[in-house]
Amino acid sequence: MFDQLTARLGRTIESLRGRGRITEENVAATLREVRIALLEADVALPVVKEFIDSVKAKALGQEVLSSLTPGQAFIGILHGELVRILGGEGSPWQLRAQAPAVILLAGLQGAGKTTTAAKLARWLIEREKKRVLLASTDVRRPAALLQLERLAAQVGAEYFAASTEEPPATIAKNALARAKTGVFDVLILDTAGRLHVDEELMAELREIDAAVPSAERLFVVDAMSGQDALNAARVFDGALALSGVILTKADGDARGGAALSVRHLTGKPLVLVGVGEKTEALEPFDPARMASRILGMGDVVSLIEQAHRHVDTEEAGRLAKKLAKGKGFDMADLRSQLEQLQRMGGVGALVDKLPGAIARKGAEAAAQGEREISRQIAIINSMTPIERRSPQIIDGSRRRRIARGSGVQVQDVNRLLKQFLEMQRVMKSMKGGRRLQQLLGAMKGGLPPGFPRS
Repeated sequence: MFDQLTARLGRTIESLRGRGRITEENVAATLREVRIALLEADVALPVVKEFIDSVKAKALGQEVLSSLTPGQAFIGILHGELVRILGGEGSPWQLRAQAPAVILLAGLQGAGKTTTAAKLARWLIEREKKRVLLASTDVRRPAALLQLERLAAQVGAEYFAASTEEPPATIAKNALARAKTGVFDVLILDTAGRLHVDEELMAELREIDAAVPSAERLFVVDAMSGQDALNAARVFDGALALSGVILTKADGDARGGAALSVRHLTGKPLVLVGVGEKTEALEPFDPARMASRILGMGDVVSLIEQAHRHVDTEEAGRLAKKLAKGKGFDMADLRSQLEQLQRMGGVGALVDKLPGAIARKGAEAAAQGEREISRQIAIINSMTPIERRSPQIIDGSRRRRIARGSGVQVQDVNRLLKQFLEMQRVMKSMKGGRRLQQLLGAMKGGLPPGFPRS
């Protein structure tokens, strides 16, 4: 998300760095580039106008003109105004309601409500330790009910089965009754959508909302829908009094204008962002961190939190003890490390959070890295357990068999074995696993000192 905007703003910002003096002409030229960048990103015109006016007023004030580093001061103003438009400083979204808390998801057809319902369920189960019940009131699309049932099984939530003959409001009531008797913490209601807003849909949503007391009414919007998303958000807010917005498919939109516009024009906070197809690809929305990413500063704190969340400390401890006893690092251990990297979203998800210049250089390599990781796991899976434990026995005929089994060339197997030998040498240099144990202890402690915990 924001790739085009980040690239254009990045070029503009680079021209400001190191400037010893900022003049009205500098400011006007820079803001002209910023305005073009925002409009190209499909940011709503009223938002662009207010943003530019506010930045200009502050940039021509004493905080920049009297600064010892005016270029850096101007970048700070851009960052601050982006944070304000995206929602301002504040704590990440948390569900605070008496159990069973009802979360009502609404939005147009194709926005990704059903997938988002499953992602949200997983997020609440894994991070908040909640018991979650999923239910669908989309009686016009039996396939949507089946999809949600399958997704519920994937994420560890329970699914409330309903008949398509029942009115949506009745399904919502019955689902809430099940949530109460089943002692669930959260009930997530996936509602019907339309290609366009119509009164029948709004009436149905109002009936569901009246039937169950919703703690959260979240509008699910496709990041690639542009200005249409804003018009739909206003209509849904009129019908439901929305409490927040979830932005989906953010990884597929290079412009990102919807994210900058919807919060400012609707007054509803962006609470969560979908950043991929997998059920774990949901992130809390943080205006300050997002503003940093837009300006090409990266989001290293999120990167560290992501690593801390997905690294299997038990597996790391097992490996450390194994090395400490003098047992070698084998192919099964390598596969475990590669699979952990995949669980973190792969190389691309990590590169996306790095500062702009590094991320741009690493983007192409990241795509290649994703393929390489999958290829290496396939090669290791084609080995026998004995070969994984003792890779040194893999001779020419075994290499040919492994290559055929994993659908790769023999040279790919040779390359992996060579890389493995280098990793094995590094592991031996860790003095019997003591350094790995020290690293594990640091990981258990959470974020490194000096990093914010928000």
